[in-house]
Amino acid sequence: MQFTTTVPETIDLAIIGAGPHALTLTTHLLQKRQSIRGKFSVFDPSGKWMSRFLQQFAALEIPHLRSPAVHHPDPNPFALRKFAESRPNELFPPYDLPGTQLFADFCEDVIQVRQLQEQVIPLAVKSIEPLPHHLRSRFRLCLQDEQIVIARRVVLATGSAQIQIPDWVNQIQTSYPQDRLCHSQTIDLRKLHLIGKRVLVVGGGLTSGHLAVGAIARGAKVHLLIRRQLAEKLFDAEPGWLGPKYLKDFFAQSDCEQRVIMIQQARNGGSMTPAIATQLRQQVRSGNIRIDENCQVVKAEWLGENWRVECNDGSQYECDYIWLSTGTKFDVTTEPLLRDILAAYPIPIVKGLPVLDTCLRWPGCELFIMGGLAALQVGPTARNLSGARMACEKIVPAIVKPSVAFSPSVTGVKAG
Repeated sequence: MQFTTTVPETIDLAIIGAGPHALTLTTHLLQKRQSIRGKFSVFDPSGKWMSRFLQQFAALEIPHLRSPAVHHPDPNPFALRKFAESRPNELFPPYDLPGTQLFADFCEDVIQVRQLQEQVIPLAVKSIEPLPHHLRSRFRLCLQDEQIVIARRVVLATGSAQIQIPDWVNQIQTSYPQDRLCHSQTIDLRKLHLIGKRVLVVGGGLTSGHLAVGAIARGAKVHLLIRRQLAEKLFDAEPGWLGPKYLKDFFAQSDCEQRVIMIQQARNGGSMTPAIATQLRQQVRSGNIRIDENCQVVKAEWLGENWRVECNDGSQYECDYIWLSTGTKFDVTTEPLLRDILAAYPIPIVKGLPVLDTCLRWPGCELFIMGGLAALQVGPTARNLSGARMACEKIVPAIVKPSVAFSPSVTGVKAG
């Protein structure tokens, strides 16, 4: 369903991205102030809410979310449980993890009930340019069809994660077919036929587990390479990070370098859920997968028909496909949409993360950031569904109450 792309020339609030963070922000804003309805626009090239998020789940055939049923875009934490009353078998143990279809249907319901279907403008934002100070705080957004929008405030909710590609990939000498070496974000299991093929999956996170299970289901033999031990965890960060238990110390820490260390320790690289780890162990016994831990690729060579891969322990393997599940990283200096903002308003950056104020605002202007780039002020779960809600608690007051509009920038950010 394509909507006409007439874009207002000026808007009060531009939300860039239409994923779970943007949807969460929109529902929380409307709950606090209904009158904001006509004053904001959401920009996403898909023209639809949650499009990329749901596409990734479908492409990797992920049966359910990793986070419990209280984490979702509606302001009422129990709304998803209520919605699922007639579909209890779509909440998975041990903590009522919502099935992917249930979650998609619930989000669609939230969108319908709040009449947000036509809120997303199907255009990408190409650049955000802060206008000179005498025009007060304004931004010029250039859209993909060259239309210009002037916005008083901007929220960047695109995800902004950069794909991590290992060095050895860039050192491959020979040219190879593009489909033979892919990053997990570009793989769609539904389109693949792998009977008799050998697939090397690189990475130890939950995505690599889904890729391995999906490849085996399509008749492939899988080799899983993990640079550390396979880590089994229910969640990618301990539940204590969702509340004061761990966040109290995090917010009490005024040194952002220390906060980065706390974030890295909390997330601690990739981990798999016990359910996926159990499936993989069963497949090891069936002879469908081999798992090598503490092992890293140092070299890959395309032999014309297949790959030869060399590891740091000297072992060599041949395979037909290499799938990288090597994660993403956040670096504000490589986010194209923030280039002009960085130039106009230079701020401290610690290991790629911007030091925002307590409202997740970029000091000096009315641009707010949600998602992984806001981790210094939200904590280790900033990129998750729970992080979206925590970000709203900080951003929404600054948008609906003008009195909060110019809180001073602080480095030692307090909670709340």
